[in-house]
Amino acid sequence: MTDSVSRRLFLRGTIATASAVAAGGLVSLSGNALAAHHKAPVVHYGPISSVAKLNANENPYGPSPGAIKAMMEASAKGAYYAAEPYQVLTDMIAEKNGLSKTQVLLSSGSSGVLSYAAIAASTKGKILGPDLFWDTTAKAPQKMGGDKIKRIAKTADLSIDLDALYAAIDDDVAMVHVTNPNNPTGSLLDAAKLRAFCIKAAKKTLVLVDEAYNEVTDMPEKNSMVSLVREGHNVIVARTFSKIYGLAGMRVGYMMASEENTSNINRYGLGGYAMNQAGLAAAIASYNDEAFLKMSKSKIIEGREMVLEAVKANGLIALPSATNFVFVDLGQGNAEIFRQKMAEQNVLIRGIYRDYTNWSRVSMGLIPDVQKYVDALPKALEQTLALS
Repeated sequence: MTDSVSRRLFLRGTIATASAVAAGGLVSLSGNALAAHHKAPVVHYGPISSVAKLNANENPYGPSPGAIKAMMEASAKGAYYAAEPYQVLTDMIAEKNGLSKTQVLLSSGSSGVLSYAAIAASTKGKILGPDLFWDTTAKAPQKMGGDKIKRIAKTADLSIDLDALYAAIDDDVAMVHVTNPNNPTGSLLDAAKLRAFCIKAAKKTLVLVDEAYNEVTDMPEKNSMVSLVREGHNVIVARTFSKIYGLAGMRVGYMMASEENTSNINRYGLGGYAMNQAGLAAAIASYNDEAFLKMSKSKIIEGREMVLEAVKANGLIALPSATNFVFVDLGQGNAEIFRQKMAEQNVLIRGIYRDYTNWSRVSMGLIPDVQKYVDALPKALEQTLALS
């Protein structure tokens, strides 16, 4: 009897609850509670409109319209691994550069393949590089307890001394790393001299040429060392879709090398499992989009000229640049103080690299944002010099 009463009371309560839900009495409360609990956080997928983000060598003119369309279509299939688009892009790169598909390796940005190459080389010896270059990936073995990068001495003009680099190759060096154009300096090596160096150095050790900014140069094909890969030299060339293609956030990069080097380096990566559908779709759509590349490059050069003129007008000098950034000599000014003073005016740039305390790097961005740098420069420089 007691059990029967309990069941009737339970059912009565359940019916009442259901009625209240049907009437809307509890829907708003529970719905709001759930909505509050699952409310998506506010995320900025790029800089807010009041900030000029010129600190990461990004290209805000991408993705191209074609890439955006491709990403939207690919995202709808985000439930699936990206095996097929991975292979399609691999084939496209191989065909365009006269290589076999076994000579191309993709990764999440070129940071992936550059790190894999460094780790693979560290099992055999040290990595040799200039005193100043984009060394983040070359430090990957060091972060894992390996040897520090072996660097050649500084040069007065911050250029890469290829003769000194070659002379520093010994039995302990497993790979020479050259970034061309260099980052953060923006300087471009003479193509013939770099080619001669690579051929000579590759007879002694593996040579890695990071060409992240190759497409921004005046003559990309002439400045590239891909022909050495075709000719069978012990050379690796790395590229990225982050710069001229404007796909930094989509993380697609690649390397081109001999089948042996590609296979060896691939042991440290994840292949297609490290890639995403949308990023690969964007890269595929962008790779041969000459109209977009021409427009993108013209905007980069326009911004670069604005910065160089402003630098000169404020009594400073900058290194010649073949990239989407400029390396500015602040004279007696401290680059970190200058970075802070620019940030106070909502202009983001880079601070000190290693011990190059008076050198400041600024990336190109949207023309209005570059103009913000130009306008903020005099005040920030005056404040910097007063505090340095």
